[in-house]
Amino acid sequence: MKVSRKIIEIDEELCNGCGDCIITCAEGALELVDGKARLVGEKYCDGLGACLGECPTGALQVIDRVVDDFDEIAVEHRLEELKNAEGKSQDTLPCGCPSTQIRTFAQPSACQKANTPVTHSSVDSTLSTWPVQIRLVPPTAPFLKNADLLVAADCTPVAYPAFHRDFLEGKVVMVGCPKFDDVQSYIEKFTEIFKSAHIRSVTTVFMEVPCCHGLPFIVKKAMEAAGKSIPLEHVIIGVQGQIISREKLVA
Repeated sequence: MKVSRKIIEIDEELCNGCGDCIITCAEGALELVDGKARLVGEKYCDGLGACLGECPTGALQVIDRVVDDFDEIAVEHRLEELKNAEGKSQDTLPCGCPSTQIRTFAQPSACQKANTPVTHSSVDSTLSTWPVQIRLVPPTAPFLKNADLLVAADCTPVAYPAFHRDFLEGKVVMVGCPKFDDVQSYIEKFTEIFKSAHIRSVTTVFMEVPCCHGLPFIVKKAMEAAGKSIPLEHVIIGVQGQIISREKLVA
């Protein structure tokens, strides 16, 4: 039965696939599809908007629209199905976010290691500034002036073994997590930095999982807010440590 009532609407361009809204939806009305939050069915959404406050990008809003009426019985069946599915598969945590997927990577055997040529390369740190956490670096930090800025998701140095050599050398680094940290405060901080520090270039390094793609979104929004056009490069790292893509954008 169609009725006029409140229901969630999702802006797919703003959605970064973090999955936070899915966790807070008690009716199981939302799920991730192709890295984006989607409404499973109108009848599952009660329109109360409990998920709104968890969206870091503002992709969700409650609107009035003619839709299927809310069906409590259908919700009960939906939750039971989700519970059964969760019991059958331990591959992902209940939130459904691909970044929580449990994976085990095969390691080379002792024989394979013994037959691998030894390479002698420097293991010296190329870190030149401190602190490195986005929330701890003040926009007025002297080392930001005229810097080549590296904005990295905090999983990337662990996933990519040559992080110092390939990304950090000669750059000022700021690291954070676009899934668990305060996205709006990050946008505001980078806006201040771009306005006053005369940043020469920005490289964002982030993981392939959808929730990590909030990092380039943060940088983009901050540049727009600051009215700046700065040479930008996006680097995506795979969960097994490989570079999946590198893209330089025109300033």
